[in-house]
Amino acid sequence: MRAWVGTASGGALVDEARVSVFDRGFTVADGVFETLKLTDAGAFAVTRHLKRLQSSASRLGLASLDGSVVREAMVEVTTDWLRRGGHHGRLRVTCTSGAGSLGGDPGEPTLVVMAVDSPPWPSTTTAVRVPWPRNERSPLVGAKSTSYAENVVALRAAQGAGASEALMANTVGDLCEGTTTNVFVVVDGVVMTPSLASGCLPGITRELVLEWFDAVERDLPLSILDTADEVFLTSSTRGIHPVVRLDERTWPEAGPVSSRLQGAFHERSATSIDP
Repeated sequence: MRAWVGTASGGALVDEARVSVFDRGFTVADGVFETLKLTDAGAFAVTRHLKRLQSSASRLGLASLDGSVVREAMVEVTTDWLRRGGHHGRLRVTCTSGAGSLGGDPGEPTLVVMAVDSPPWPSTTTAVRVPWPRNERSPLVGAKSTSYAENVVALRAAQGAGASEALMANTVGDLCEGTTTNVFVVVDGVVMTPSLASGCLPGITRELVLEWFDAVERDLPLSILDTADEVFLTSSTRGIHPVVRLDERTWPEAGPVSSRLQGAFHERSATSIDP
């Protein structure tokens, strides 16, 4: 697997990436990551993703990252991916606390950046609710951590039910997020998404939707999914993704508000690679 591998102080693009089996990202999932959309124009919203990566690392107590090193690695990998004919893909940036003895202190942070091809999502999607709650009081709230097994279990349950995403409440029963997405609802023309106090991740696309369009943050009961006029998901790779089946609810097509925002987001994001 071709990737940029090194530390927060420097590294290189290699044909076969290797990381120590003692790396704490492998042994205890002590790490953070970002996933960016890749197109012919390059990686989207690099500055916002770097800012969140720094915030996540700080929340986990990882050593301070040199943003210039991370950015240079991202540029190098993206350029290499484009040179090899990439058109639609994902850029993954992972930083761990480094190699250390089992149960011991971490070493120098490990940084890995890689690009992979991935097909575009279909125009609409499906989701189900799962019974496991997000803990809005977790010390990892707001951090995009590599500790992802909880998400994997929930997503497998959703896929087993024929859906692409699992939606979760938090411990007080409010709507929170999906395993890899933020969730929005439309009620009487008002576009709403759970506040960060719900425990959801501060998604980059979520942030842009709030900035670019007339959307608001609210504390929302999980039951709003039963009555909302429209539901859509957001993520860096999905953009705005209208839901046409949610549990037993179905919509014949994407709702008018979701469709309008989906088109407007695509157009606006195409005008600036780093909004």
